[in-house]
Formats: sequence, C-alpha cells, structure tokens
Amino acid sequence: MLLVIYVMYLLFQLRTHAFLYNDTEEAEEEPRLNFWFAVGTLVIVTVLISFCADYLVSSIEGVVENWNVSKTFVGLILLPIVGNAAEHVTAITAALKNKMDLAIGIAVGSSMQIALLVTPFLVVLGWILDKPLTLFFDIFETAVMFMAMLIVNYLIGDGKSNWLEGAMLLATYIIIGLSFWVYPDNQTKD
Repeated sequence: MLLVIYVMYLLFQLRTHAFLYNDTEEAEEEPRLNFWFAVGTLVIVTVLISFCADYLVSSIEGVVENWNVSKTFVGLILLPIVGNAAEHVTAITAALKNKMDLAIGIAVGSSMQIALLVTPFLVVLGWILDKPLTLFFDIFETAVMFMAMLIVNYLIGDGKSNWLEGAMLLATYIIIGLSFWVYPDNQTKD
C-alpha cells in the first residue's frame, strides 16, 4: 500500500497537479552540464556512496558499544543526519535565499520518500532475499511518529513560516532524539 501511495504521490506531483510545484517567479535556467556527463557523474557518485554507506553501516556495532547508545538511536537519529547531509545543506541554502517552498519541499519530500518508497521496498526486498524485515513499531515509536507528523503538519499547513516555528521543529527533533537516547532497545525484536 505504501508503494502504491508513493506512485500516486509522484503522479500527483509530476502530472496531475504539477502547477502547484512550479515556481513562476524564477526564470528558467539553462543546464550547465550535458546529459551524458551528468549521468556519468551520477553513476560514479552512486558507486562511491554505496561504498561509504557500507562502511557506515558496518561501523554501527562499534558506535553502539563505544558510545553506549542503542541501535534504535543510531538508526533513527544519527544515520539520517549523516545520510541526508546533502539534502540538509540544500534545504538550509534554499531557506537562506528565502525560498521556503523549496526548503520545506525538500524536507517533507525526503521524509515521504523514505516512508513511502525506501522502507516498503526494503521490506519487499527482504522477503525476496529471505531476510525477514517487518514494519512493526512498538507503541512508543508509533506515538513519536504520529506526534511528529501532527506537529509538522500544523506548522507548515498555513504555507507561512517564521523563526518560532523553525525553533519549534528543531525542539521537536531534539526531544525525539533525547527520547530515543534514553529509550532502551527492545531485545525481543529480530
């Protein structure tokens, strides 16, 4: 169902309601790279990132043991910060240029992509490779996710932003991070 919703989101954003995502104030920019150079660069960077990601994931055990933190904290707080560093920089740069629609679109779009595409795809891939992976979340994790979605929806729903709303979003993230810092790993999960 999540994969179907993601395909519908892409259809909505790229076809049926593309006009909602077009910025009419900016002039069209000419591409600076030719197509094949861009594709080649993308392939090379993807291969390099896959090696870096493999190294990062293999170092999780050492981080958990040396820092005395839970795998849940590493997986929900540290890995997303490191793994999405480029998106964070792009969103901050867009916000500094007063392009809040782009900044919020990057942040929310990235979250939707992980929740609706990457996670369900990994579950299906796990089934194919006979490595069971579920979307089971305990009550605490579900409540945290639900509250975070409510807060973000409330703050961005009016299409306006200010520094206080940004501070509230940062405080929400810090509270979630601290709660998962002290929340013990559930040893009964596989």
